[in-house]
Amino acid sequence: MKELTMRRRMLTTGLMMSAALFAMPVAAQDKPHIKLGFIGPVSGGNAQQGLGARNGFLLAIEQANAAGYPYEVEPVALDDASDPQTGVSAALKLVNDPEVVAATGHWNSPVALATMPVFNRFQVPMVVWGAISPKITEQNLPEITRVTPTLVTENKPLAEWAVGKLGAKKIAIIADTSDYGAANTAAFETFFTEAGGEIVAKDLFPVGTVDFRTTLTKLREAAPDAIYFGGVIAEAGILRKQMVEIGLKVPMIGISGFYDPEFVTLAGVAADGTIVSYPAAQSNPKLEKMNVDYKARAFAEETSPYTKYAFDATNIMLAAIKETGIEDKEALAKAIRAIKYDGVLGETTFDANGQTQIPVAIEIKEVRNGAWETRPE
Repeated sequence: MKELTMRRRMLTTGLMMSAALFAMPVAAQDKPHIKLGFIGPVSGGNAQQGLGARNGFLLAIEQANAAGYPYEVEPVALDDASDPQTGVSAALKLVNDPEVVAATGHWNSPVALATMPVFNRFQVPMVVWGAISPKITEQNLPEITRVTPTLVTENKPLAEWAVGKLGAKKIAIIADTSDYGAANTAAFETFFTEAGGEIVAKDLFPVGTVDFRTTLTKLREAAPDAIYFGGVIAEAGILRKQMVEIGLKVPMIGISGFYDPEFVTLAGVAADGTIVSYPAAQSNPKLEKMNVDYKARAFAEETSPYTKYAFDATNIMLAAIKETGIEDKEALAKAIRAIKYDGVLGETTFDANGQTQIPVAIEIKEVRNGAWETRPE
């Protein structure tokens, strides 16, 4: 009797499993399973940028899966904590997973430069969603493309604006010693002097510096019209706060590396008067729809300036995978570079080095009353 009961239970279980399988859409049963990777800072001081980008990545994948994409795509989102060593560990985790077909990565240029050789060695395509050092695409690694403009394309119009509209004839440069900071310093100095300005001082500090007071005190004697900062959020907030503390009441300017609410939090009331350039928003129906969909998805975090870049980077990978399949990574990397993709950023194409060719115009953002606002010109 006991044996008969067990047989009946097994039969019932088997019928239920069969019914569940028949209830599943045939396409879902037949779809191959693949993974796409994301790497960015989702912890630490730059987390807001990374979280907004990560959510753009997730949204693109969720929408593709819901729309009958020919593969069942699993997102794998990893933290690089804005640290090159952590980034390399994350990259190695992705490339050693045979189901990971491609990835999008990095807000920080030093992290991207550290992981690029990993993706190159394993021939896994990687689309950069945030990092803007020119060195990233200058290396022309076939696996690497980038949907964001380089820091050069931001520094040139900012330098020209500083001379022509801000009226700054003398500027002191402070930056960090990373590739990102050094490249910003070189680019801004070149374009500012070409525009007729004068660099009156130039000081580079290691990433993580927390005391700029000695240099700032000396700068009071040089009487610059503004200070250009070539780093990112944490040091920018500290620098701006110390500028005001010692009475150096001139604008601090820079590119979009510290365009973030966290900068305002760190600098406090001293943040007011800080000015950055930022690639101008090119509003279009697809961008508006992404923003609506993002809100409907009810992510815990608001969008960041990089949500749209990660969203398009992911959709570009999905489009290329749909075209070429997943067996030939070299063909996939070529398809990404050859793509003409009409997305939330506009029509993205890449040059021979994998750099986006979307033209860049800038907006000027300024902190007023504790919040970033577009500065009317």
